[in-house]
Parts: sequence; structure tokens; C-alpha cells
Amino acid sequence: MPTLEAGFRGAGIALLLLLAVVLLRDGRRAVAVRLGALYAVSAAATLVSASPPLDGQRYLWLLPFQVLNAGSPVVFWLLASALFDDDFEPRWPHALAWLGLTGAGLWMIRGGGHAAFWSYKAGTLLSVAAALVQVLAGRAGDLVEARRRLRVRFVALIGTFSAIIVISSLFLHGGRDTPAFGYADAIGNLVISGVLAVAVLSLGPSPLLAPLAMAVAGRRTEPAEPDPREAALVSGLHRRMDEDRAYREEDLNIAGLAARLGVPEYRLRRLINQRLGHRNFAAFLNGYRLEDVIGALADPAQDEVPILTIALDAGFASIGVFNRAFKARTGMTPTEFRRARAG
Repeated sequence: MPTLEAGFRGAGIALLLLLAVVLLRDGRRAVAVRLGALYAVSAAATLVSASPPLDGQRYLWLLPFQVLNAGSPVVFWLLASALFDDDFEPRWPHALAWLGLTGAGLWMIRGGGHAAFWSYKAGTLLSVAAALVQVLAGRAGDLVEARRRLRVRFVALIGTFSAIIVISSLFLHGGRDTPAFGYADAIGNLVISGVLAVAVLSLGPSPLLAPLAMAVAGRRTEPAEPDPREAALVSGLHRRMDEDRAYREEDLNIAGLAARLGVPEYRLRRLINQRLGHRNFAAFLNGYRLEDVIGALADPAQDEVPILTIALDAGFASIGVFNRAFKARTGMTPTEFRRARAG
């Protein structure tokens, strides 16, 4: 391995391990922070196990590095989900996905042939695609401005790195055993490591950790002095939601609500986030919808109305989303809540 490439890989490994230590030191209670640390360690293991002298070797001491390397695409997907979805929690299907991809990766390393190679590559592509879809899909309803900007940067960074690898291996006739691919892989990983490390270690609020810190602390940002225009906007918003019950519209989005209130979308987004303390527009709407449902379930006159009908009338798009939100709010299923009220 050329000295320059070894230097790039070593610098990337050092940055990633430092990032993992800082994350675990400062915020290990948050799911996204723990996954971020795991991804940093996995990426460092990738730089070790995928280096030209060690790539594909079967040394026993190398096995832990290969395991972390093989499962890193799924960890990346979970990290993206945790960073950009406030309600995300890893579940057993995610563990199965990690085990499956790790098994395919080890099978490929241990000589599984073309079937193992394509199985692993397909799983990797699916994991990265799922991460990017997760990042982009929730942008419209994201009320945290720093995190909205980070979504675009996140996609651009990963897309650029993927383009570097594709260009080096295809257009430059690279391949994993050529210097072009080795430099592209090492430099790309170093750039990603550097961007993440700078975001975490910067003296000012970083776009990566600011949303996580708010999630852990549950802080709300209040204006230093009351703004009459803001007070009028809050009153108009409450009127639309409480009196007009705009939340009952299944396809209501923040752009449509802003148009009804006659304000720019960014002002409404900032108001709901910084004044009212909501990080996601869907969660803001679901708060009103749950109050509506709870009131209906507590009303003896509606005992014969099916729960599904009540949920759909309140604006929930599906019974699954409703059930999860209801149990998170009350600790009971809707049926249990109705029975408890009746008893």
C-alpha cells in the first residue's frame, strides 16, 4: 500500500475513533449518539479491513474488523433513521437485517463466489438507499432548521463519495486492486470522517449534535421579548386548529397551513418549533388528533362508534400510525382505554 494512501487511511481511522469517543462521552443516552459512535467504529474497521494488504484475507485477528465492516451499511441506515426521525427506535427486524448483511459479507470474504458477492452488494445498496430515502422523505415536515439543512448536506456528502467510488472503479478503470481505487476510497472516507469530526468538535453549535442535544434535554427556545406579530400568528394558528379543526384533514401539510394563515412557510415552521416546541409537523398535528380521539373515546354517546372510524375522522391516515401514537401517549391501546373508561 502506498505511503500516501496509508496516511489517508490512518488519519481517517484516528478521526473516526476520536468521534466515537466524543459522542459516547457527551451524549450516550441518545439512540442517535450511540448509533453514531457505532458507525464511526464500523467505518474505522472498514478502513482497516478493506486496505489493500488485508482486503479479503482470512486472518483470525482480522475477523472482528471484518464483522464491523460487513454490517456497517445497516448501521449507516439506522444512524440516518435515528438522526432524522425523532420517534425512531431500533427493533428486531433491524437486528435481523444487520445479521443478514454481516453474514453475506463474511460469506463473500470466505470465498462464497459470485452469489455471495452480489448478495452483499445488493444488501449494501438497499441499506444506503433506505438511509437516503429516510433522510429525504421527512424533510417536508421537519421543523428543526439546522436538521433540515443537514438532510441536504448528508445526501450530498454520501452521493459525492459514492460518485468518487463509481468513477474510480469504472471510468478510470480502477477496481479494488488499483491505486486509483485505493486513493479514492481512502480520501473519500477521510473527507467524510473530517466533516463529521468538525461538526462534533466545533466550538459553536454543530448541525449534527444540536438536534440531538435538544432531543435529550427537551428544551424549547423562547423569544427574548414578545413579538406582537408572533402573538397574532399563534392566535391564528390556535384558531385554525382548535375551532376550525384543520388537523382533521388527512393531507394537511405545513405549506398549506401557512397559506391559510397568510404567512411564509419558514415563519410558521420556526414558530411551531421554537415557540411551541415541536420538532416535526406530523407530531404537531397528531397531538391535536389524539386529543380529539381521547375525547371521543371518553364520550358515552360514541360508545357504538368503531375506533377506526373515530381515528380516521380525527385525521389519522392509518390504523397502525394511530395505534402507535395512542399507546405512546396513554400507555394503553385504544380498546383498553375505552374499556377502562367504561369500567
